Amino acid sequence: MNKWILLFSAFCVTASAMAVFIHSYHTEKIMEQMEKMLDDAIDGSFREKYFDETRLSRLESKLAHYLAANEVSAKNLAEEKEKIKTLISDISHQTRTPISNLLLYSELLLEESLPKEAGKSVILIRNQAEKLGFLITSLVKLSRLETGILQFSPKPNSLKDMLLHIQGQYGTAAEEKGLDFTVCSEDAWAVFDRKWTEEALLNLVDNAIKYTETGSVCIMVKTYELFTCIEVKDTGKGIPEWEQAKIFGRFYREAGTKEEKGVGIGLFLARQIISSQGGYIKVSSAPGKGSVFSVYLPALAGRI
Repeated sequence: MNKWILLFSAFCVTASAMAVFIHSYHTEKIMEQMEKMLDDAIDGSFREKYFDETRLSRLESKLAHYLAANEVSAKNLAEEKEKIKTLISDISHQTRTPISNLLLYSELLLEESLPKEAGKSVILIRNQAEKLGFLITSLVKLSRLETGILQFSPKPNSLKDMLLHIQGQYGTAAEEKGLDFTVCSEDAWAVFDRKWTEEALLNLVDNAIKYTETGSVCIMVKTYELFTCIEVKDTGKGIPEWEQAKIFGRFYREAGTKEEKGVGIGLFLARQIISSQGGYIKVSSAPGKGSVFSVYLPALAGRI
């Protein structure tokens, strides 16, 4: 009796082991097939191979339908981007001449002997034309960025030359306001697109000088393991904590700055440029204590 129980037990163990093995083998084969399907889908060579009633065949059919729909969507998206690109180009081209003419004619009028009120009106026209030109230029850049038309080319770069170039561009403006404008001379490296990163930093420096009446504006560099940080620090009026999250919004103007030149798109554009390169911007500020805008760019691997 015990012999038959042992034999039965051995049979059950063997059968269970075989069942587990067969199930594992079957599962492994399915996983391999699914992995092959995904690899083929990634490189664009996927084709349906099974035409039966199995779940694998049904999965292949669904994947084929998804890829076909995705291909159509990608094609439609490419066509829409091309239309937007053409529209942006047309807007930029068609508005450039009228704005230039407005500026030219306003300057010619200011050379004439005009009544006091008329002269004020001409100055307002010129200022609004300049603002319109700046707005259109900013919107064109922003549209290209958001639609993916504008492509970045981040690569290992030294920060020193870019920061010294920024100092050269804004040194006179700071001097005219009596501000001490300094740039850290220590060299550091990061991975970024030189042209567009410089534009983002120019927006930050422009704001720092614009909203600082006395004191200084300073650009400093700090290095970390994963990021290289560029700090734009000023001794301006500062930004309340409740407003700091809003200043990066499109067309947002800080309370009390409505009279200052600008359209409220510079910080939004700067954040978009930096985030598109794998970085980010932070702000630290308090009323009456100035502001620090910190730009974090991916550090150069293996170099701190």
